[in-house]
Amino acid sequence: MSGHSKWHSIRHKKGANDAARGKIFTKHANLITIAARSGGDPESNPALRLAIENAKKENTPNKNIERAIKKGTGEDKSAAALVEATFEGYGPDGIAMLVETLSDNRNRIVTGVRVAFSKNGGNLGENGSVAWMFHRKGVLEITLENTKNTEDVEILAIENDAEDVIIKEDNTNNTNDIEIICDSKDVYKLQELFNKEGYNASAKVSMVAENMVKVETAEHAKKIFTLIEALEDHDDIIAVHSNADISNEIMEKVLSE
Repeated sequence: MSGHSKWHSIRHKKGANDAARGKIFTKHANLITIAARSGGDPESNPALRLAIENAKKENTPNKNIERAIKKGTGEDKSAAALVEATFEGYGPDGIAMLVETLSDNRNRIVTGVRVAFSKNGGNLGENGSVAWMFHRKGVLEITLENTKNTEDVEILAIENDAEDVIIKEDNTNNTNDIEIICDSKDVYKLQELFNKEGYNASAKVSMVAENMVKVETAEHAKKIFTLIEALEDHDDIIAVHSNADISNEIMEKVLSE
């Protein structure tokens, strides 16, 4: 979890060309489609509301969002049947990885995942090999200037049933990156609470590893990100999760190379 989100956002900003934007829109549409299977009304479906909000933050067109909702609810009868599948494996140096996909062609996605792992220092595992390490959780992300008190965030999170609060200093930008882990059903409620208190909190539902593995070098981190990029470049892959714990210091070294 730690490090991946920051790399993901920086990569999107640097790759803001038409092709990169198209991939971002496709992934958001797939996430909306999955959420809409539980109901197409955002007011009564918090998961869909959150998926739409995150899509709009990255300027996904409204027509894409509307089409994705119709696919999820079954209203779009012409849409190809989409099947969810999760793949498990190990990245460089044994980092556990969980890959969530949504595709209308299982053979295509199996081949794509296998090739990405084999070409980038990873190994595709059997069902159950790493899934037991991960749990679906709500994740809030807040960035604070390091002149502001992070204890206020911790107290507010704990008072509202957060399960964990992770704070990492970013000395390059003079900020603190804060991750708040909570029950997945509470993530939208907590996001609203923090935003009302003046914090700019982003939220998502993600697979969070029970035990993280600290990445000690920029070289190791770069290998992990190379595999993650290879996987995320595939349109059918909607999310890649790992148990890699990458510090901001290591992150800056990777980005400076």
